[in-house]
Amino acid sequence: MNRMENAKKKYDEIPIPEELSQRIMWEVEKANQKKKMSGARKSKHLRSWQKGLVAAAAVMAVFVTALNTSTAFAQNMGELPVIGAFARVLTFRSYETETEDDLKISVEIPTIEMIAEGTGNLADSVNEEILAMCEQFADEAVERAKEYRTAFLETGGTEEEWAAHNIEIYVGYEVKAQTDKYLSVIVTGSENWSNAYAETRYYNFDLEKGRQVTLEDLLGADYKEIADEAILSQIPEKEAQSGMDYWEEDFTGVTEDTNFYVNEAGNPVIVFGQYEIAPGAAGEPEFEIVR
Repeated sequence: MNRMENAKKKYDEIPIPEELSQRIMWEVEKANQKKKMSGARKSKHLRSWQKGLVAAAAVMAVFVTALNTSTAFAQNMGELPVIGAFARVLTFRSYETETEDDLKISVEIPTIEMIAEGTGNLADSVNEEILAMCEQFADEAVERAKEYRTAFLETGGTEEEWAAHNIEIYVGYEVKAQTDKYLSVIVTGSENWSNAYAETRYYNFDLEKGRQVTLEDLLGADYKEIADEAILSQIPEKEAQSGMDYWEEDFTGVTEDTNFYVNEAGNPVIVFGQYEIAPGAAGEPEFEIVR
């Protein structure tokens, strides 16, 4: 049995959540009743068919709303694989809060699910790492902010002045690519009052081979030379666009540990941190390496 057949088998064996099943049956029955009342004329059949499409759209709207607002429903739907794909990303935990110390905290933790054969416990180990990173960053960021607040008040700052700082702590993720072949996700932790503790991790998966993908996997054995040449050739254009001089002398070349994500075209995009090869105003420069 191949991977698609196995995925379909797993899909067929999973019960439909009762909430969705009841809603669908209700809409189908409603559509059937309207169809029976429409008579035999072709034009009426056409109108009934069109209304059936509207009812189906309503079902989908209810389905999407339930998935985003109902924890229990979302958990049930989390058991259903995505047709035509072997992996997906869901929000495992999400919350926003404001503490009595005027700290705003926004956390959105992803979980990666894989239904392809041969991936073993890859998703589980990655999810454990992501969860630990997100929770640790949020906890440590809160402690840093509290220490900052204490020092601020002890050196003459007022509560009103502290509140005006609008301290925000963010932990979240972004799906960079989700295709039949690749899944690329970045997880970020940041504090708006300090860039010193910002942290970003990159997770890139080859879904066909069921493993995390490297620059060498994407570009071949000569990936260092290929990436270095592409980056150096793109710097003049980025300088012209930004009006800033990049620090080419500080660029020592990519390594197996260089940060990157895979874009929708399947190309690696090298990402440099602030002040790594350009002034801070350049942000985090990115260089797509077209194969």
